[in-house]
Amino acid sequence: MLRERFTADMKEAMKAGDKSRLGAIRLIQAALKDKDIEARGAGKEPLSDEDILALLQKMVKQRQESIAMYEQGGRTELAQSEKNEVEVISSYLPKQMDEAETKAAIEAAIAETGAASMKDMGKVVAALRAKYAGRMDFAKASGLVKEMLPKG
Repeated sequence: MLRERFTADMKEAMKAGDKSRLGAIRLIQAALKDKDIEARGAGKEPLSDEDILALLQKMVKQRQESIAMYEQGGRTELAQSEKNEVEVISSYLPKQMDEAETKAAIEAAIAETGAASMKDMGKVVAALRAKYAGRMDFAKASGLVKEMLPKG
């Protein structure tokens, strides 16, 4: 479903002459095509919508890192270009969960998996990934899982 949305939005951006949006959508499609080729080479199916959301999150994270580096280097025009791409890419992601929602989801995942110690952290994170792909920042969530799991 996301694939069709990318194509439709690309056509719309072309008609509107919105070069920055068009460029960002083309970047998404190029990354998606690379991942599809990689999956085909490994004998896997094309990416699912969940996989596409994970790819989009990765793209946003990469651009946020670039923005920080450009700003440190005084390259504001490049930082702005990356910010524009982040805005476009983020428009395809579901609303991100806030910290309270994330903590509630982690508590539920700990209860569901019966996690009793840090040894079970992988099970908890896997359960979260299955349910909240594209909506949760898993780097932050992992830290919260560590805090919330009993030590020992």
